[in-house]
Amino acid sequence: MAMIHSMIRVLDETRSVEFYRNAFGLQIAGRYEFESFVLIYLADEQGFELELTVNKGRAEPYDLGNGYGHLAVSVADLAAAHGQMKTLGLEPGDLKLLVLPGGGEARFFFIADPDGYKIEVLQRGGRYK
Repeated sequence: MAMIHSMIRVLDETRSVEFYRNAFGLQIAGRYEFESFVLIYLADEQGFELELTVNKGRAEPYDLGNGYGHLAVSVADLAAAHGQMKTLGLEPGDLKLLVLPGGGEARFFFIADPDGYKIEVLQRGGRYK
């Protein structure tokens, strides 16, 4: 078994594709237009994909509910990624450090996409590959 993608619903295809390209370097790997919706697959260099679903005719933001947590990505240089996103006006949150029980640490920040989905950006290393 292999994890291949995660899907989120978004309101504006252009705005969302631009955000994920600028923030995380994701590129369009496939786009499929149907009568009532569009599927856009964005891929990273390791092959994992984020599927954006745009339901045509929807004008209201989606209710993210209280069950959604976050997507997570790892980067080689957390401070550089944070600085780049800030320069692009993407409003990343503060850099954080979490010391893990039993040893190790997580260095990270959160950012929200145009639809409010939280994305955790982690310093690559240890369990965060």
